[in-house]
Amino acid sequence: MISLSDFGSLAAVDPLFVSTDEALSSPHAQMPTEQSAAGASDETKDAALLDAYSAAVVRAAERASPSVLQIITYKRAGSNAAMKPSGTGSGFLISADGLALTNSHVVHGADKIEVVLEDGRRPDVTLIGEDPDTDIAVLRVYAPNLKPVTLAESGKVKVGQVAIAIGNPYGFSYSVTAGVVSALGRSLRSTSGRMIDSIIQTDAALNPGNSGGPLLNSRGEVIGVNTAVILPAQGICFAIGIDTVTHVAGFLIRDGKIRRSYVGIAGQTVPIHRRVVRFYQLPVESAVLVVGVEPNSPGATGGLLEGDLIYGFNGKPVRSLDEMHRMLLSETIGQKVVLEVIRRTEKLALTVTPVELGG
Repeated sequence: MISLSDFGSLAAVDPLFVSTDEALSSPHAQMPTEQSAAGASDETKDAALLDAYSAAVVRAAERASPSVLQIITYKRAGSNAAMKPSGTGSGFLISADGLALTNSHVVHGADKIEVVLEDGRRPDVTLIGEDPDTDIAVLRVYAPNLKPVTLAESGKVKVGQVAIAIGNPYGFSYSVTAGVVSALGRSLRSTSGRMIDSIIQTDAALNPGNSGGPLLNSRGEVIGVNTAVILPAQGICFAIGIDTVTHVAGFLIRDGKIRRSYVGIAGQTVPIHRRVVRFYQLPVESAVLVVGVEPNSPGATGGLLEGDLIYGFNGKPVRSLDEMHRMLLSETIGQKVVLEVIRRTEKLALTVTPVELGG
């Protein structure tokens, strides 16, 4: 028989004999409460993150939307025929005095261009210049109280960062979509057949009518100009990096067109093995590999051969095909330039005289 005095010793060894106060203070009893609190805390954190993401997209859209243009183009079917709508696109203001950017393919060949501002105004507009090779065009919008966008640097863009597109897909004006930067350094062939380098790939949804609109970062700054989609794919869209855009736009604003020189080679950007860099004491770790030379071209006349590695242009380093394209502008037309080349095991300096592209 167990006496009442034995209950104390039983309580010390048997969890069934624990007082109510002890049970409440037991760490085992607290676990469900702590787990519930942790779950609620995680949900709160997730909600805060989602709210922050939404707030970033909203702020970026509010900041850039007043600068976005809806573009409508018209063409005549005949000499005496009336103007008929031929296409739509997007654009955006880059200066308070009405300079705006869009794609060349949006306005190319149009007999009339019309723009619609966010507030509904339809001011006069003229085409200052376009460059089909990079798919960039500059417009002048004649209206007061214009709000330009802020331009970022596409060189600072990172894969995975938020990307926000504003445009007029299928005529649905000022539509906003968001995604991420999927990849950098892509190449895309323009309507003229020339490769455009430094392309940003994004999964922000784009559709016909988005062309020419801005691709934004989370601060509402423009990192690219939306230019193309792969129709059979899902979420593969492209934008021209803003660094390339501003470089081209400067010439279009000044001259109305871009005069380019060319040497008559086909090339691609390739990395250089570190051993080769150290052995030849090269100033670059990538260069332009010549994969083809046009007969009777300046490159052929200057002695360039397939397989040559171009790492210098008039004493300046050449790290990519894009850098070489930037150097082949009007200043080099008819001027002798020195290309620094590695051919097999030799370092060569070849003199080439570029000619005007299309001249």
